[in-house]
Amino acid sequence: MIYTVTLNPGVDHTLTVPAIDFNQVLRASKVQRDCGGKGFNVSRSLKLLGLDTTALGFIGGDTGHWEEKALQSFGIATDFDVIKGDTRTCVVVIEAESGKHVKVNEPGPIISDVEMERFSRHVRSLARQGDYWAFCGSLPPGIPKDFYARLIEIVQSKGARACLDASQEALRLGIQAKPFLVKPNREEAVDITGLLIRSDADYQKAALFFLNEGINFVALSLGAQGLYFCSTHNAVLVKPPEVVSRNPVGPGDALLGGLLFAICQGMPFVDIARWGVACGTMAVCMDGTNFRPYADVKEMVDQLAVE
Repeated sequence: MIYTVTLNPGVDHTLTVPAIDFNQVLRASKVQRDCGGKGFNVSRSLKLLGLDTTALGFIGGDTGHWEEKALQSFGIATDFDVIKGDTRTCVVVIEAESGKHVKVNEPGPIISDVEMERFSRHVRSLARQGDYWAFCGSLPPGIPKDFYARLIEIVQSKGARACLDASQEALRLGIQAKPFLVKPNREEAVDITGLLIRSDADYQKAALFFLNEGINFVALSLGAQGLYFCSTHNAVLVKPPEVVSRNPVGPGDALLGGLLFAICQGMPFVDIARWGVACGTMAVCMDGTNFRPYADVKEMVDQLAVE
């Protein structure tokens, strides 16, 4: 089983405008509402690749109810903890021609100690040997910064493998629990390691920082420059083709979905990295938070160059 955990989900409300002009009334030429949340995106990506997941996290209010129904409409199993607060809404404004964007995220609902402890017990009851857990995204208000670390320790103590895609203190403290895989982007890696990450040598130094913490796999996401994927024995740099970016939300989550898919299929190390990059690249070409099925991704996988 693959579990995805999204503690601070939010509906993505995407508005496409001719130009982003400040102090002006902007009129949207296109409006799209998507089921948002990094772990939810991983579940959707994996579903299109042919793998089932169970989505966990906190949901509340009408927005949370809409998200749950939307996920279930995709055929994704859900097992949420319902909270008193309302699930947040995140607004994305995209400039039609350039693809430039502004994204505004609400902070999210405040999680009580009772709700947090109930969720921890829920995770403990589900954790099993051989399962994969993807812990993704920001922490909602009221949650301690080491909460991901606590959850990682819970599932890995049961023999499951944890993947972490977080930032700032949640990532810094989370890696101390030695997750199976971490997926920082360049900015997150700079923040954690203190390194200026500009060259191949810098990629290696940054990756070694995480490996030295006892982590098995590091997926350093470099945006248009690709993915630096490494373990203690191997390292590859996979570069995507040049594409027109249409969607700033979700490519990193699709990348993690591709990595998990390939790992679960027992693919060779290089192919794991290829599948991650192919999924992320195809997602960035889509309008809204959308992903591509197995056949489309496989076609791109075969075209990717690896160093």
